[in-house]
Amino acid sequence: MARPVNYTTKPERIQRSSPWVKLAVAALVFVAIGVVLITNRLLTERFTETTRNRAELRLALFSGNMISELQRTSVVPLLLSLDPAISQALSKGDFSRTSQRLIQVQANIGVASILLLDTSGRTVAATNRNLLGSNYRSQSFFLDAQRSSDTVFSSSERAGGGYEFTYSQVIMAEGKSLGVIVVAVDLMKFERAWAGLQDVVMVANSEDTIILATEPRWRGLKLDDAIAIQDDPSSLDRALNQALNVTTDWTRNKPDTYLKGVAFLRTDARVPFRGWHMVTFTAYDSVRERVNGILALEIMGFAILLALTFYLLSRRAWSQSLSFRRESAELRQLNARLQNEIAEREKVQKNLAVAELTLAQSSKLAALGEMSAAVSHELNQPLAAMKTYLAGARLLLQRKRAEEALSSFQRIDDLIDRMGAITRQLKSYARKGGEAFEPVDLRQCLSSALAMMEPQLKLRVVKISRVLPRQPVMVMADRLRLEQVLINLLRNALDATKDTPQPQIDLILSAGETATLTVRDNGHGIVDLENLFEPFYTTKTSGEGVGLGLAISSGIVTDLGGRLTARNSDRGGAVFEVQLPILGEDVKAAE
Repeated sequence: MARPVNYTTKPERIQRSSPWVKLAVAALVFVAIGVVLITNRLLTERFTETTRNRAELRLALFSGNMISELQRTSVVPLLLSLDPAISQALSKGDFSRTSQRLIQVQANIGVASILLLDTSGRTVAATNRNLLGSNYRSQSFFLDAQRSSDTVFSSSERAGGGYEFTYSQVIMAEGKSLGVIVVAVDLMKFERAWAGLQDVVMVANSEDTIILATEPRWRGLKLDDAIAIQDDPSSLDRALNQALNVTTDWTRNKPDTYLKGVAFLRTDARVPFRGWHMVTFTAYDSVRERVNGILALEIMGFAILLALTFYLLSRRAWSQSLSFRRESAELRQLNARLQNEIAEREKVQKNLAVAELTLAQSSKLAALGEMSAAVSHELNQPLAAMKTYLAGARLLLQRKRAEEALSSFQRIDDLIDRMGAITRQLKSYARKGGEAFEPVDLRQCLSSALAMMEPQLKLRVVKISRVLPRQPVMVMADRLRLEQVLINLLRNALDATKDTPQPQIDLILSAGETATLTVRDNGHGIVDLENLFEPFYTTKTSGEGVGLGLAISSGIVTDLGGRLTARNSDRGGAVFEVQLPILGEDVKAAE
């Protein structure tokens, strides 16, 4: 196809440059999207980490304040138990000034309340005079203090909700108990202080039961049960008002937990007191606001740049169109048709070349993947056996049984030779060359396979029964590849009986028109018989198998002139049969 005449060179150049202009605009759009996504991820991770660090600092401050209050209050019962005025009041039974004394101590130290109980548990003095005469002989703080000479900490649920925390100390005189002093710790003030924050805060004891929480109905519940509550958030509204839009943000990181369907950042900290731990939940609103602000600036900048690009392109196109209008319509149409034809042919040629390169590369990658998977699968069994033999040899050498250790090293040497033979075999398979077939006794192959599986068999209590003929069962095969098939079948049988109470594997070898080896187990059976011999099909969990064993085994048996079949047994479990041509007398003579 001839090119256009010289006076149409400018239209041709402009027409050819238009796809590149579109590509430039598309590239700008993709760069903008990529920058926004990368910036969002990096900033989200950075600001999330900052928010998490701040939450951890607040958690440490909350925990430190609470421990300080507990430690400060813990010494009060001991000091009051040593007060002579209180001891004399208990000895003489005169408590006219005792309540006033306790009120003065409360004002000076700042504890919640103080009770003085006699030996019967009756309140004889208290900072709250309404409690005088109340009996606490069945309360844990009274009973535990009577049994111990040290200060005892107790927590109990209040009748109106929440928990009450007390320190109690027995008052002794001349080896005799006179009563118990009880000092209440005001931890509820921390709960009231936390309620003014946006964070959701809770404290749980060693049994994972919530004892302090900004949400009152969570007290007394297990932590997981409290998080599962989704209806009527009440006090949570302060933390959720600005976080409602977070659930629709497709760019955010995976949240730690959800409260009422809203994503939260969870921070845990151990409180160094009786196994307590503190948990805070921080909404992602601050993170998203900061990230979205920066993203908005980026998007605005790219939008301005794109608008400027479109303006320049449109202005250039307008100026060029003015010059082209001076040319005749017939010449423009002819040039357009010629340029379209040239562009289409060039595009088809480029696409064809790209398709050919892609197809060639895909074929190389597929062959490389198949060969790598085969090598990994076939070398896995000898490597596992070598590890077991090395461990046994190490124990024998430590026990100074060198002669027995030499036998393990000999087995390892045999396994190395076997691995070398496998790699040579895979190279031969990659070249699609011929195999070294020789007369092989199936009984000896089965014995070798069982010897290879000896380390796995020793780790399991599996009953293996063998039914073999007295005469040799000769077939023409590659001994190494045939043993490879038997090892794969035995390993699959072991895996199938892993969860069976009384695992059993039956090996039956018979010689008739063909040599038939049956491997039967009492495992879970086969679910999908149609896809059983497909490459990479497996029912095992990730890391236990890649689904190549049966596919490779089926290919080997087919190459040997036989076939590998599978079915489910009527008594449960799976049955695999390997059928190979019997080596006749005429074939033996020829060999």
